[in-house]
Amino acid sequence: MAKASDIKLGLRENAKQFWLLVLVNGFVGAMVGLERSVIPEFAETVFGINGHTALLSFIVAFGLAKSGANLAMGQLAAKYTRRQLLLTGWLFALPVPWLLLYADAWWWVISANLLLGINQGLAWSATVVMKIDLVGEKNRGLAMGINEFAGYLAVGLVAFLAGYIAFTSGDVTYAFVPGIGFSIIGLLLTIFLVRDTHSHVQTEVKQTNIPLLHNVWKDTTWRHGNLGSVTLNGFVNNLNDGILWGLLPVLLSSKGYTLAETGLLAGIYPVVWGLGQLVTGKLGDVLCKKQLLSIGMLLQGVAIGLLIFTGSYPVLVGTLVMLGAGTALVYPNFLSVVAENTHPSQRPQSLGIFRFWRDFGYVAGAVAAGVFGDLFGLKAVILGTAILTVGAGLLSECRMCCTQKLLWQSKECRTSLVKPC
Repeated sequence: MAKASDIKLGLRENAKQFWLLVLVNGFVGAMVGLERSVIPEFAETVFGINGHTALLSFIVAFGLAKSGANLAMGQLAAKYTRRQLLLTGWLFALPVPWLLLYADAWWWVISANLLLGINQGLAWSATVVMKIDLVGEKNRGLAMGINEFAGYLAVGLVAFLAGYIAFTSGDVTYAFVPGIGFSIIGLLLTIFLVRDTHSHVQTEVKQTNIPLLHNVWKDTTWRHGNLGSVTLNGFVNNLNDGILWGLLPVLLSSKGYTLAETGLLAGIYPVVWGLGQLVTGKLGDVLCKKQLLSIGMLLQGVAIGLLIFTGSYPVLVGTLVMLGAGTALVYPNFLSVVAENTHPSQRPQSLGIFRFWRDFGYVAGAVAAGVFGDLFGLKAVILGTAILTVGAGLLSECRMCCTQKLLWQSKECRTSLVKPC
């Protein structure tokens, strides 16, 4: 292992490892994309499950496992290397496609999603932290944009692929076959090519003047003006994503679209989300992240509301593009705000706490969609989601500071509920 004194931080200086981790994260995202467009059809045709509550139970399992693994990642990073945690994440992914291929009861699907959630929590978190370690402060937003681009582009492309395989083969189960290759390749890349970033962390610790948080859990969850706002917005973002993951295919089916058309439409949102982050991550390096986050949440809320009122294919495409663009504005900048407001020694823990709350949004969204969808109907759930998303964006506009100016040095910005910038 190289000495800290020999290490240089930067995207260009660590390009080989950085782009390798981008590729690895693409395979991490691909594992989620397998289910993105076909699970409702899988549940109905294989198991005869139609109710919203039963259908969304797999998202609850996934969200609980992923949020718990995110929280554990922050704690385990103090004892184990990032690379060891990435390897562990891939080991949890290996059984997932096999469980889905041979499932003869719904609990097999639930079990697969528990393992998938642990895989995502450990592996995706590890790649995020490792890239932050490598690049330092200068291009952190760009690095996070590229990271999330790779992951969510893979989600969208594999959602297209899974829908296509299910439609052309006539057997939705075959959509899970590519997952066998994704998990094996991701594991092998990590074993033979990925190097740990411990020395990079030591180098940054010597260079940083970011103060330590007094209480990482409380500050990240709510008390810190920037961290608390990002955590709330992350929770709401994934709440609406969890709802759309389960209910968007149902909504599109109710509008008369085929499984292949549903797969295409369901994939547009994560593909735009992924591609857009190449631009929006870099924007966070030069513009006020506060405005990017609030505008992104407002765009999401408006787009979600529009889904209810249109059945036209071109309009639906435009609406889903808007939804993906709004999500692209916020997602890489969530991570950048957490990184630039935390000391390197506390960063894995703070990122783990943020990602815990963010991905717990999947659980809240799935439960809300299942319960309220059965009680009040699909449209009521989607409209409520739109309103909540807009509200979260307005709150971040009121509370956050423009973090590219390093206003975390202000006591007011660190602790106040409302901080005018």
